Amino acid sequence: MTSLRHRFWHRFVVYQIGLAILLLFAASRLASASEPAQKYPPTIVFMTDFGVVDDSVAICRGVMYSIMPEVRIVDLTHEVKPFSIGDGARFLFGATPYFPAGTVFVVVIDPTVGSTRKAIVAHSKRGQYFVLPDNGLLTLVDQRDGIDAAREVTNTDWMIGTKLSSTFHGRDIFSPVGAHLARGDDWTNVGPEIAVKDLVRLDWKVATVDDRGLNATVIATDGPFGNLVTNVDAEDFLKLGYARGQDVPVTVGGKQITIKFVKTFSDVPLGQPLLYIDSRGRLGLAVNQNSFAATYGIKPPVALSIPRAK
Repeated sequence: MTSLRHRFWHRFVVYQIGLAILLLFAASRLASASEPAQKYPPTIVFMTDFGVVDDSVAICRGVMYSIMPEVRIVDLTHEVKPFSIGDGARFLFGATPYFPAGTVFVVVIDPTVGSTRKAIVAHSKRGQYFVLPDNGLLTLVDQRDGIDAAREVTNTDWMIGTKLSSTFHGRDIFSPVGAHLARGDDWTNVGPEIAVKDLVRLDWKVATVDDRGLNATVIATDGPFGNLVTNVDAEDFLKLGYARGQDVPVTVGGKQITIKFVKTFSDVPLGQPLLYIDSRGRLGLAVNQNSFAATYGIKPPVALSIPRAK
């Protein structure tokens, strides 16, 4: 009888332990299912015209890491042509669609550093933040995505100190402010609000298509290749009615040129011009294995016009 009772209690205890383990496992699964997905580290996308010969980029990164050690810093480029606000604007335009909401873009292309130009934080309708000088760098992003709020950076607690250099605001202002944002600090504390309409914009008109055709701007050349970069979205160009393989009359920088619309460079003979849709989804002008800018003497920004197809 004692042995039977012992076996009964042994089985009962084992059963209770097993039941408790199952309940704990089920509870843990339920809790994990109700928790938000694991978040990735905050991201700062960093772009300058500093180059990489000296210590400037590393110093700025050090400032960011000292404020937010877990931050992930993506170097967009530090080889922007010195002082080229236009190139910085188009690189931002090309990169922002590939980064999620909450990304902080720190951009230091600042030919008037130390002057009365404002250091700002702007917020786009895509939910991204931009820490940069108010000098037109946001022009193309604003045209496509929209800027819905902006603030001037005046809070010295968000800088690395009150004794600021007059020539290295990348270190003293833009980098620490970017890190504070990435850390999740309330961006309204950075300084007073600025009316979005008052932000500085480059004098680049939005491309338009009317009954006569397309009026647009060549805004830059594509790196060392000399291809022309325009502000014309592919869908706007296609509204003109041209098909691939067709010759297109183009007026660019006052020069009238007939150019074939093709898919890629090798679709025309060496040294011949072409119209194509570039990797950013915009109309481009190139010469197969040569420089369009050099061949035709084009120095952006210049006007571009194309009539509707007959």
